[in-house]
Amino acid sequence: MNLGQSVTAARGEFRSRLGFILAAAGSAVGLGNIWGFPTQAASNGGAAFLLTYLVLAFVLAYPALMAELLIGRHTHRNMVLALESLPAMTSLKVAGRLTGVAGLITASLILSFYAIVAGWMLGFSASYPLGAAGLTSASEWLTSFAPSRNLLLMLGFMGLTMAVVLGGVENGIERWSRRLMPLLIATLVALSAYVLTLDGALVGLQTYLLPDFRKVVSGDLLLDALGSAFFSLSLGVGTMLIYGSYLSDQENVPRVGAQVALVDVGIAVLAGFLILPAMYVAEARGVAIFNEAGGLLSEDTLIFTVLPALFETMSTSGVWLATAFFLLMSIAALTSSISMLEVPVAYLIEKFGLSRRRATVVAGLCIAMFSAVIVFNFGSLFGLVITISTRYSQPILGIAVCIFAGWIWRRDALLQELRKNDTDAADSLFWRIWPFYVKWFCPAIIGAIVIQSAL
Repeated sequence: MNLGQSVTAARGEFRSRLGFILAAAGSAVGLGNIWGFPTQAASNGGAAFLLTYLVLAFVLAYPALMAELLIGRHTHRNMVLALESLPAMTSLKVAGRLTGVAGLITASLILSFYAIVAGWMLGFSASYPLGAAGLTSASEWLTSFAPSRNLLLMLGFMGLTMAVVLGGVENGIERWSRRLMPLLIATLVALSAYVLTLDGALVGLQTYLLPDFRKVVSGDLLLDALGSAFFSLSLGVGTMLIYGSYLSDQENVPRVGAQVALVDVGIAVLAGFLILPAMYVAEARGVAIFNEAGGLLSEDTLIFTVLPALFETMSTSGVWLATAFFLLMSIAALTSSISMLEVPVAYLIEKFGLSRRRATVVAGLCIAMFSAVIVFNFGSLFGLVITISTRYSQPILGIAVCIFAGWIWRRDALLQELRKNDTDAADSLFWRIWPFYVKWFCPAIIGAIVIQSAL
């Protein structure tokens, strides 16, 4: 056994390609895919946005995804040590270390607010059956906005996330991804099929699938589609890099990366067949879905106000529909959160030699403590943490990873990595196109997203 194999064995490795694809796609499939993508599509020309998004997902997001997966598989290390190991120059090693630390902090910040929102999903999913059972007070408390409720649900969700990560790569992340992802897809399909039978659903379907090509030339549509394509794959914060580091050297990275992107994009598109018809079913039943300016209500209002109002109009069937919907959202949140927690956990294990149990407890409790600070200072911190971590830090880190993969990682070493399972890699279409995209196109386009967000 060579050194690379022994390091991989000690760290853990995905047992199968399917396990990796489901885990990586689960990392990418989050709340934004389920609630954000459909409403953005509806506000930006329906199928015109959908087609633009599909193109950009593979022109922009796929090359950036491959940068993270290839660096991770090549180094078999966490983000900090991986980026530090690529350059030969000391100054660039320092830059790599700092970039990795920034990714670790950003993943932790995202998880700190994500756990709060995911806790709300757990609360709503439990509130409906409790209400149906006559436990009205408990049901109402779970859907209130009391700090004690937010704290308890956040801690519950963080406990679930830590429990999965404690199991390690094979018995935790892969095992639960193989269970949760099929359940997520099956629930999404079943809910979509049911909602499409209700009055008003076809209007939502038309809004989603009929293109308004006049909006294709809109700068807003292009930038929104670019942002959705980039963020939908959970890029820039090291989650895909750390999952790539657990990938076997026998796997063809470009091929499995494409499969991950297809699953993620497919679930985002599928979510549109649920969310938009459900919105227009709500409108048909007298629930407002547009604001005074004529635009769709914001995503959080739609999820926590519009859809619950819809479920209330449906008597008994509404209880089961609501429970299934919020369980779906909880599953999507959990598959993402375990990858975010794995970023600092892997660093603590490899840098300081902590056991997985101790690293998980330390990282999980630190993030939960900061999340508790957000809970009790919600008005001033919640939006600020989201803005810093997702609007600025994540895309800037995405640019940095592309720079490391395209400019700092030696071309011969990169090609050697691809040749581990593709002896003709130098002649492949991927090798002819990808280096150009990751060097020039991805940093420029992601930079445009950052600039547009700052304006």
